[in-house]
Amino acid sequence: MTKRIVPLLVILTFATAAWAVLGGTIVTRTARSDDGQREKLAAQWGGSQTQKAPEIDATIGKANVGIPLRSSTVGVDLALEQRRLGLLWYNLYTVHFHGRYVVHNDTSAPRLVMYFDLPSGDATYTNFHCTIAGKSVDEGAALLNEGVRFDLAPGARATVDIAYDSRGMESWAYKFGDGVRQVNGLDFTMSTNFAAVDFPPHTLLPSRESTTAKGWSGEWNYGSIVTGNGIGMTVPYPMQPGPLAVRITMWAPLALFFYLFVMLVITTIRNVDLHAINYFFLACAFFAFHLLFAYLIDRIPLELAFAICSVVSLFLTVSYLRLAVGWRFAAVESAFAQLVYLVLFSWALFNEGWSGLAITIGVIITLFILMQVTGRIRWSERFPDRIRAAAD
Repeated sequence: MTKRIVPLLVILTFATAAWAVLGGTIVTRTARSDDGQREKLAAQWGGSQTQKAPEIDATIGKANVGIPLRSSTVGVDLALEQRRLGLLWYNLYTVHFHGRYVVHNDTSAPRLVMYFDLPSGDATYTNFHCTIAGKSVDEGAALLNEGVRFDLAPGARATVDIAYDSRGMESWAYKFGDGVRQVNGLDFTMSTNFAAVDFPPHTLLPSRESTTAKGWSGEWNYGSIVTGNGIGMTVPYPMQPGPLAVRITMWAPLALFFYLFVMLVITTIRNVDLHAINYFFLACAFFAFHLLFAYLIDRIPLELAFAICSVVSLFLTVSYLRLAVGWRFAAVESAFAQLVYLVLFSWALFNEGWSGLAITIGVIITLFILMQVTGRIRWSERFPDRIRAAAD
């Protein structure tokens, strides 16, 4: 028994070291690729955007007094444009922003100033439009720098309209200001062309939401609210090829362990003679799956790469074992074990949230089947070397 198990442990040890090297290589490739590509995309599209509500001040004496907005009617349309570069997907989006704000001058100052910080200095803004009390603001950059001054008699109201189109990456957010603010008459709507929505930390959940023909729509309606949170959206990511390949590679030693264990039990029950060299080549067929997968996923779609690697690895195993022990064992017992402990095991890792439970269930089922199949076996008769060793 020892003569059969020790070589398998040696094979598993060396295979684990090889997978560790491969996993480290994938991590390095992913990080190196991400550094250059993210910087390039951020320069082209801009980064994550956070739009702040306009701020309006009045100068009374030598002090600036903030004037709260009486109402805010804001609409945001997000259109996701996913782009895959190498081992990673990047979530790019275009955004159309339009806001209408009502300001009431409750001070004695007849002249006010409005500041409107655009989300990012690196982004590009097209179709920019701003009017204050029906008068167009010709110099949009002034809103960001020294502000735009306008006349509004004490006790009077004015409407501010702002709209623009822009592009960003990963997330978009709206803030009512710095710190905790009281927000009055908020009517905020957001629509997306994707349904898998997620909200960043420190943002308000929508009052109402629904799926649409194009994606999703949400509304935030408050007569009055005091909050330090904003409103935002994190655009969804598809499955990332690089991190998935790392996850599958790092779990591979456990998959090989169960495969070798099951094969040892089956060959013992069936009286199939497999040498340590045979097991070594079977482990190589396992490793071939992960090696090929690591270098295919940045060239072709993820699911297609997985299917090709599964077929290649199964072909290597079956075509080899049919020479060593015959077609039936190669195409039935061995192929089924590899299908379960390589293909299905790796497929379970596609969904990270369920992978641990799926693998645990598979392990328990395997243990149950093997215990039932081997419960009547007299191991001392199958491996008499143990009896001789005890007698010595």
